[in-house]
Amino acid sequence: MTDTVDTIVAEVSGWDGVNAGEHRYGGTEFALGPREIGHVHRWGILDIAFPRRVRNELVAEGKTGPHHIYPESGWTTFRVEGPDDVDEALWLLRLSYLSHAAAMSRSAETETLPSLDVGAEIDALEPSDELRALL
Repeated sequence: MTDTVDTIVAEVSGWDGVNAGEHRYGGTEFALGPREIGHVHRWGILDIAFPRRVRNELVAEGKTGPHHIYPESGWTTFRVEGPDDVDEALWLLRLSYLSHAAAMSRSAETETLPSLDVGAEIDALEPSDELRALL
């Protein structure tokens, strides 16, 4: 399991503007500026932050589940059970990253990421029409 989690950590840590560090409950936290996009625990639980409407659609589509402790929040829990789950985990984390980057650029919360074309990146993820409308 740790090799699989290490793969996820290495990939997300390399994204423009992402800071990876120790999460307060163990594992690795990924932040974009002041916003946490998600964190992964060594045993394979991946918790990811989304706006609640996006989270609801992702759960309805079966892409992830409600958060294992706070099921009514915007957080989701995806269980990484092996190497076959890496692509889905990265897809979810990238969607969260793009969602937060878009919100930050709209609010001028922090400096935007100049090399990031959020719309094109969301298109590349090929979300459902319902999900795309929420983003």
